[in-house]
Amino acid sequence: MTEESEPIGTSGPGEGAPRRADLRWLRTAIIYVLLAVAGYQVLGWLLQSLRGFLGMLFLAWLFSITLEPVVDWFERRGWRRGAGTGLVLFSLIAFAIAFLAVFGTLLAEQLAQLLTALPDAISRVTEWANRTFDTDFSTGPELLKLTPDTIRELAQRFTPGVLGVVSSLLGVVFQALTLLLFVFYMSAQGPALRRTISSWFPARQQEIISTVWETSVEKAGGYVVSRLILAAVSSVGTGIFLMVIGVPYWLPLAIWTGVVSQFIPTLGTYLAIALPAIIAAASQPMDGVWVVAFGTAYQQVENYLLHPRITSKTVSIHPAVAFGSVIAGASLFGAVGALVSVPVVAVIQALVETYGRRYELVHDRETEPDAPAAE
Repeated sequence: MTEESEPIGTSGPGEGAPRRADLRWLRTAIIYVLLAVAGYQVLGWLLQSLRGFLGMLFLAWLFSITLEPVVDWFERRGWRRGAGTGLVLFSLIAFAIAFLAVFGTLLAEQLAQLLTALPDAISRVTEWANRTFDTDFSTGPELLKLTPDTIRELAQRFTPGVLGVVSSLLGVVFQALTLLLFVFYMSAQGPALRRTISSWFPARQQEIISTVWETSVEKAGGYVVSRLILAAVSSVGTGIFLMVIGVPYWLPLAIWTGVVSQFIPTLGTYLAIALPAIIAAASQPMDGVWVVAFGTAYQQVENYLLHPRITSKTVSIHPAVAFGSVIAGASLFGAVGALVSVPVVAVIQALVETYGRRYELVHDRETEPDAPAAE
């Protein structure tokens, strides 16, 4: 035979190269997949480990853009940004110290008495409800399931030693100083920080960054300032009313009402007034009714008079969206996420309105009456 037959099962000279290429592609794909999985795990670990630090940075940035309008006002009058930022922070710290000096002792005493009397107050309100409405709710120690053994166990579990208390206090002081340091630099170097970030992007992206930054300063900063003002007004009004009708522990209850009603959307109003109503009803049931009536009336005044005037330059967020953002923020980042979720959503909503595009509804166009013909 002049031609030798090829062995069965062997491939021709051109078939091995594609097979080797397919194997190389498969190995490369497997390597990329493994690297992607490893990168995802590392990124998740970093976010989990640095979540507290990242949350503090975001709070510092939010605080800095809240101060930026005031710092800009000082800068327009010839002040350096560092000096203006320092003056604003010093004024805030001085105000906090003065408040604690005037009301600190009273606040601490009333807060301690409130925590001590709260279980007994809940028991008395429950007994009154049982007598009035013929219900059968548990009262006394059974209401909170407190026994001497459980109290002793809780005390041993949650009461740290002297060293633990000192360490906790030092940790809080260190975090507060770190937060203030970041706030100072972010506010004092705000324009320089914006220019540095913008310099890494082309001209068109620089315009977008500038718009996002200005929108964040306007919306998030305005939201925080307006909420602080509303919280202060609510605290003062509630404190005066509670003091006039003789409700004990009026100062911590007023601060609780102002803060909770403004920084917890939708449910905050009801949570804020529930605690003062329980404490008032424990001494005199009708006082609890008066507290609820005052809270309802004040909420109407705030909704229709104070809130529109104070927040006229900030973004209005639908209550359902605000409530959902708080739940999502708490699920993702805990208490910090719940605190900053609403201003973040305000910024996102403003950006969507700025860059988004809306179209005319076909249904509305079809149902519109025909325009009169031009003569």
